[in-house]
Amino acid sequence: MKSALLLLLCSLCFYVSRGQFYLRGEVKDENNGLLPDVNIRLQSSGYLYHSGSSGAFGIPIPASTDTLTLTAEGYQTLVVAVNASQYQTIKLHNAIAAPPPVRRGLLSLTKDLRPGDRKDWTVGAETYSSLVENDFIPATKYPETGFAVTIDKASYSNVRRFLNMGSTIPPDAVRIEELMNYFNFAYTDPPKDSVFSLHSQLSECPWKASDRLLFLQICARKIDPARIPPANLVLLIDVSGSMDLPNKLPLLKSAFGLLINNLRPKDTVSIVTYGASVAVALPPTSGSEKKKILETIDDLGPGGATPGEAGIRAAFRLAKSQYIHGGNNRVILATDGDFNEGETSEEDLENLVMQYKDWGIYLTCLGVGMGNYKDSKLEALAKKGHGNFAYLDDEREAEKVLVREFTQTIYAVADDAYLNIRFNPTLVKDYRLIGFDNKVKVLSDSMSELQGGEVGSGHSLLALFEIVPANLDSTAVRDVAYDKGQLAKVQLNFRLPHDPRERNSYYECASTVTPFRDLQPCYRFASSIALFGGLLKKSRFTRQADWKDAIQIAEQSSDPSDPMQQEFITLIEKARKIYGHSRKHRKEDE
Repeated sequence: MKSALLLLLCSLCFYVSRGQFYLRGEVKDENNGLLPDVNIRLQSSGYLYHSGSSGAFGIPIPASTDTLTLTAEGYQTLVVAVNASQYQTIKLHNAIAAPPPVRRGLLSLTKDLRPGDRKDWTVGAETYSSLVENDFIPATKYPETGFAVTIDKASYSNVRRFLNMGSTIPPDAVRIEELMNYFNFAYTDPPKDSVFSLHSQLSECPWKASDRLLFLQICARKIDPARIPPANLVLLIDVSGSMDLPNKLPLLKSAFGLLINNLRPKDTVSIVTYGASVAVALPPTSGSEKKKILETIDDLGPGGATPGEAGIRAAFRLAKSQYIHGGNNRVILATDGDFNEGETSEEDLENLVMQYKDWGIYLTCLGVGMGNYKDSKLEALAKKGHGNFAYLDDEREAEKVLVREFTQTIYAVADDAYLNIRFNPTLVKDYRLIGFDNKVKVLSDSMSELQGGEVGSGHSLLALFEIVPANLDSTAVRDVAYDKGQLAKVQLNFRLPHDPRERNSYYECASTVTPFRDLQPCYRFASSIALFGGLLKKSRFTRQADWKDAIQIAEQSSDPSDPMQQEFITLIEKARKIYGHSRKHRKEDE
């Protein structure tokens, strides 16, 4: 007994003599964001420690000075001498080479056009990217144009939120291509050996009788449920003080609860939160452990600032550490977009996510809230981050995005997808792409280029062109580059996930005009959405039409059994009352 006590006393004396100093500090990145879970090896003992969820650490060392070796995924290894008498602030540098000068991503591109400038739109503290509406382009001088193929739908639910509040809508919050995307019109399966199918119809323009409307539909193949690859999902959840509202964090908890119920045992989910600190709330966990995941989500509470940059870095590092080759590796960012620590500008955030794009990790952004909602920042992150963007205004929308359209939202069948269309100038005098409007700042950047988008399983995109027909007569010279009756040539460019090779699909648009009344109902309904968007934006191109025209077209072409289409008709009615009321007040003020 005495021998055992003597041995214990000697051990304690040895530990005290060896561990008499305590080293404290924190690890940061190049932008002063705190880095959690960094490996810290102590040279004197060889022991391995880690920075905590807040990026801070405390390590017992045997002498007042020692040496640390710090390693983290995506950062350069650092060896640094330290002194226990000083608080250590250690900075790690990115191992990824600095990205090349950022080329701003255009949604649509016609060469050599430089629209003018205007200021950003704001509503209270909400921000939206200033857009320049696409104008008519002369086909003789500029026959070719293009646009990005995306699955973003955020604008529709955001517009619905404004109208349900009885409020007018900032014009730049109205993105017509996203209003169209919301409905996934007339899906048709591509051929078995193809990723996409393309179809077109040419008809009369309902808001300008002398013009034509070209409907161009692009359908992506559906993933075979039996072949859906395993998912590595990192939920990056904003738990800052600004999220302490019923339509923010509580809505996200409900939304992610729906998502978790779709997970399979072979799927992995992790949770990173950012607020008072950046923390890994849930380490990588199998989709079979739904109770554990749901309990973690339920325990989340709001508070603190919004270090969004540090949260994004931590989430991508965690996703990289669990990377599944050939799988679906994705960060799902859920926030009101109100970043106020670290990099906060749209340009800085674009540069940030560009660093991780080549890692093969997708980014889905889910926006929530009102009042200080930062639509412009989330849109920039999604477009530059190899991913997509949705806005959740209620639980019903969360169910649509994360349950009914789960594979469209989460599983990509093509990357960097964009379409080029070349019009036949002997048949087309001028053309205008409806929607796909570009940001003012992007258009003024000489390095801008068309940026393709991610396309989800089973998505159907419908693009509309308003066309001014050429004045053909018996002396007109037909363009020999086009076959007889050919309105335009289409080339769809894309890559398969995890495959760097560019692939192409080709299609020819016929010039046969189908009377508007004989069009498929879904195409006529789509034209009512385009008109609705133009009226909301107060577009000069739809001045000859009014809200009654949009309602009439929608009612005559809608499916009575489709609740989404019926809801859209009620939204047009609400807009008519709101905007008609606004015009009446303006006349009284004049």
